[in-house]
Amino acid sequence: MADLNELAELLFPDVTKTIADLEKEYPARNLPEGAEVTRFAPSPTGFLHTGSLFTALIGYTIAKQSGGVFYFRLEDTDTKRTIAGSADELISQLAVFGIKHDEGYFPNGDEGKYGPYQQSKRRDIYRTVIKELIRRGRAYPDFCTTEDLEKIRAFQEANKILPGYYGVYARDRNLSVDEQIARVKAGTPWVIRYKSQGDHDKKTFFEDAIRGRIDLQDNDVDVVILKSDGLPTYHFAHVCDDHFMHSTLITRGEEWIPSTPIHLDMFRALGWEAPRYAHLPVIMKLDHGNKRKLSKRKDPEAAVSYFLETGYPPEALLVYLMSIANSNFEEWSIENKELSIKNFTFSLKKMSLDGALFDGDKLNYFSKEIIAIDPVDSILKKVTDWSEQYDKVLHEKIMANPAYFRKILNIEKERAHPRKDYAKYSDIEPLTRFFFEKDYAEIVKNGLPFNERYSKEFLSSLLKDFADKMIYGVDESTWWNSVKEIAGAHGFALSNKEYKANPENFSGSVSDAAEILRIALTGGKESPNLHEIIEILTEEVVKNRLRALA
Repeated sequence: MADLNELAELLFPDVTKTIADLEKEYPARNLPEGAEVTRFAPSPTGFLHTGSLFTALIGYTIAKQSGGVFYFRLEDTDTKRTIAGSADELISQLAVFGIKHDEGYFPNGDEGKYGPYQQSKRRDIYRTVIKELIRRGRAYPDFCTTEDLEKIRAFQEANKILPGYYGVYARDRNLSVDEQIARVKAGTPWVIRYKSQGDHDKKTFFEDAIRGRIDLQDNDVDVVILKSDGLPTYHFAHVCDDHFMHSTLITRGEEWIPSTPIHLDMFRALGWEAPRYAHLPVIMKLDHGNKRKLSKRKDPEAAVSYFLETGYPPEALLVYLMSIANSNFEEWSIENKELSIKNFTFSLKKMSLDGALFDGDKLNYFSKEIIAIDPVDSILKKVTDWSEQYDKVLHEKIMANPAYFRKILNIEKERAHPRKDYAKYSDIEPLTRFFFEKDYAEIVKNGLPFNERYSKEFLSSLLKDFADKMIYGVDESTWWNSVKEIAGAHGFALSNKEYKANPENFSGSVSDAAEILRIALTGGKESPNLHEIIEILTEEVVKNRLRALA
């Protein structure tokens, strides 16, 4: 009668290494006490999801703050979904956000002692471990066809039985070793399944690094661990990889919580200490009053590329995500106006347990704050670089006269409380069009929103006086006195308080007169500091605009 060693040799005759050999190849890391080894382990199946950036940010932050290691592992065993080049794109997008791994997969080759960092290149490792599981009776070849599995599922559904390949419904689980060997020798296609010893009528639990104790149904499903193409499934591959790469903490989405008993059972079966798991809350979207997970198909915000293309500073999205991650971040940000998450002490214990709704208003708030405090030369370079790729119209304006555009970006910036007009770089071109004569002509052509209480003749006279009598090239106080003098000559009260006391005696307040001047020069009622606008436009341009409207 054949034994399990014979079966293992028949299935994997070319595997000569043992788990003990692998332990020597991948020894424990020499790190300070408390240092965490975390990883970002995406599948190369498309764009960088906002939720994936969130996961990477948490793993990266924990590793850096603990003096540990953050590595990149490419989980590419699902060959049907793999998109060529997407792995390198993921790395380049993470780099934009300052998230750079210490070791792992890189476009130009692996860096680190625990590779390969690409699962499709780690076949021998998985096969070595599976061979040992077969020897131990904790894995077995399964010969079920797709049709066989469908019959099992249909029977379970018809009889209202918990679906799955387990217990008496695991057809090939209890085949004798002789029978298994005979089928393999006969050329019957097979996969390898993990032989669970769980019971779904019982409970098991684990300590989540965020949520504390989680009680779940015990796993008794014999999951596939090696597919017919010779590659492992995620369930098994990540157990091997996290053991031999010595991960200490796994950050992943909460959708993986139900699978955790499977993974912990595999660690136990192999006699390995499992890493801690931290299951992160998912980012949600409100859809017709109902919460749902951000969707790749429905929501542009699901893709990190959306924020880059729209022109949000990368650090703004990181700050926003950190505000989701830790409940005390917003309080900290009020006291630390520099808004650098590198200076914030992150804690898993302060993470929310519920999925956070994506809040575009909050993102815009943080982004406006960041753009406002960014020095003008810094913001000019960032906007120039962004516009070259995403906004040709804006880029042409900048490159035509960088010094002129620098003045525009610097309006009310060098103040104790800088102006906060722009939430993203794509806001800049529409809000600054009036500075350019071609655009200004289009604005004027469509009519200006002057208050209808003023006649054309009155407006003409006022605008002509502004053109001829306003003082240019002086400090703001002197300029404003000249505006008030002109307004007073046209019947405007020199203060809002004076106008409100006797409105019937005045054409309006000096604020109304300033609004007329603002509309005439910018085309709208709202704009940055009017004195700075006039200085940038120059006396000649201002006079030409006012006289053309008079």
